[in-house]
Amino acid sequence: MTNNQPTLKEALRSAIWAQALTPEQMARVEADTYETFVPKGGFVCRKGEEVDNWVGIIAGMVKMNNFSPSGKSVTFTGVPPGGWFGEGSLLKNEPRKYDAMALRDSRIARMPADTFNWLLETSLPFTRFLLMQLNERLGQFIGMVENDRLLDIDTRVARCLAGLFNSLLYPGIEKLVQISQEEIGLLSGASRQRANQALQVLEKQGLLRLDYGGIRILDLEGLRRFETSEP
Repeated sequence: MTNNQPTLKEALRSAIWAQALTPEQMARVEADTYETFVPKGGFVCRKGEEVDNWVGIIAGMVKMNNFSPSGKSVTFTGVPPGGWFGEGSLLKNEPRKYDAMALRDSRIARMPADTFNWLLETSLPFTRFLLMQLNERLGQFIGMVENDRLLDIDTRVARCLAGLFNSLLYPGIEKLVQISQEEIGLLSGASRQRANQALQVLEKQGLLRLDYGGIRILDLEGLRRFETSEP
């Protein structure tokens, strides 16, 4: 694969949940899981559709969001390479509750629901992983609601970046985050200009550096603790 991107097989074998699968289970996962390409701005999946696969990000970045009847958008989270999502809707066997859109050209892994459910029934480590992932996701969304309601934009941008560094949800993320200022704005609920101002504040604090092609995290714990006195 060009540009140092993993193949589908490499992405599957490097996933946390795959580490404890038996050779038989891994063989079925590799045989059944397929890859699709979604261009920037395209839908990975849509709210209300039948959920027939578990979704992983091989390359690119995807945001989970919803639109109000008036067209206003709210973004729940961003999913970088290595992240998987959609297990909640699969477990509840209900229509999808959100849209997922590509923030940039993205390669998507799709594990069919039958394979997902087979793993759930045959692999205790896989079931344990899902419990941990759902718990992490719940904590992430609780924090997101708190951040949105209580924190200023500078702090929201800091927490948004820090939130991408979750070793269970997003194991593939590196200290140089290949994310644009526009994408940061979309994920933190700010305009591109305001997100840029926040990033400059955080850079002056020595927490990150704006590099060509992305944002280099210098002090992850500092980002997690950062707060301003701005009302």
